[in-house]
Amino acid sequence: MINRLVDLAIQIQQIPAPSFEETARAEFVQSLFRGASDFLTDIHIDSANNVLARLPGNGSGAPLIVSAHLDTVFPLNTDLTCHREGARVFGPGIGDNSLGVAGLLGLFWRLQEHGRSLPGDVWFIANTCEEGLGDLRGMKTVVERFGSAPKAYLVIEGMALGHVYYRAIGVMRYKITVHGPGGHSWIDFGRPSAIHELASLIENITSIQLVDVKAHTTFNVGRIGGGTSINTIAADAWMELDLRSDAQASLSQLVHQVKNILDLAEKRGVTIEMEIIGQRPAGELSPDHSIFRLARSCLREQGFEPIMTVGSTDANIPLSKGYPALVLGLTNGGGAHTTHEFIETGPIDRGLEHIVQFISRIW
Repeated sequence: MINRLVDLAIQIQQIPAPSFEETARAEFVQSLFRGASDFLTDIHIDSANNVLARLPGNGSGAPLIVSAHLDTVFPLNTDLTCHREGARVFGPGIGDNSLGVAGLLGLFWRLQEHGRSLPGDVWFIANTCEEGLGDLRGMKTVVERFGSAPKAYLVIEGMALGHVYYRAIGVMRYKITVHGPGGHSWIDFGRPSAIHELASLIENITSIQLVDVKAHTTFNVGRIGGGTSINTIAADAWMELDLRSDAQASLSQLVHQVKNILDLAEKRGVTIEMEIIGQRPAGELSPDHSIFRLARSCLREQGFEPIMTVGSTDANIPLSKGYPALVLGLTNGGGAHTTHEFIETGPIDRGLEHIVQFISRIW
């Protein structure tokens, strides 16, 4: 069955699926769910392009949500060539998260293989917009629909085996745009340049002294742009700024510090705009919560020592609302978000089994 699962992951990986452009991959997953319609029901694609299918339970237990994100960080024109080297499979997006999406089917196959009858429904969901500026749009729609009703939200990642994500990193993302008068580089020398002003802003932001040393807080300017030509004083320039913290209060303080820097930078002829382009709320449950104890037990039974982990994932949304949620992985790998991404096929069987055990025993 593991060879079948890996082959399916490669099939999924070969379908381009940047955030906001997951339609072809979603339709393929829907066809897979429909192929199991003797067991799965309520198969459909929702308004956010998420693909949903329900495995009916035999009792009155609360439903369990099991999700994996469809989208990748790679643009449509990326060379998705995939190849094997021994026990490794290489390909952009193979582990993040083609294997995770294939794992939804793998979990269903394994549950059927074991003849497991579950007390509550299991919803298998391949969701959209987890990466980049997708801003967790797919999971937001899922949580809006199911709310607090599920027993838990279980998020599947391809390359996080051994890790139990129990805390959600808060993220604020901004596009900051500087506007100036522009002009000719010779005739109008001395006028403020939007690019020069942007460079000063970046220097000031990256010099921020973080206040809460107990929190893990970061800032990063990921992209910049602007200007007209080499001999034109730039009238406009922009940057995209990523701010993160595992403590919501520290994240709010960092945002306040950035806003102060922008306010002080405005002067005659220079205006600055700060636009929110992404927002991922922080959240956490106690590491002693029953779902985390169960996850650790299932990992140990398969020979893995659990690592309690923080991250920015689809679990941010339910965790931020206080709903039980966690992330578990199927295997190990490396090179995530690069064209050299790879997965290890050896641990997949035990990775799949620990999640099956988690699902079987969560009620």
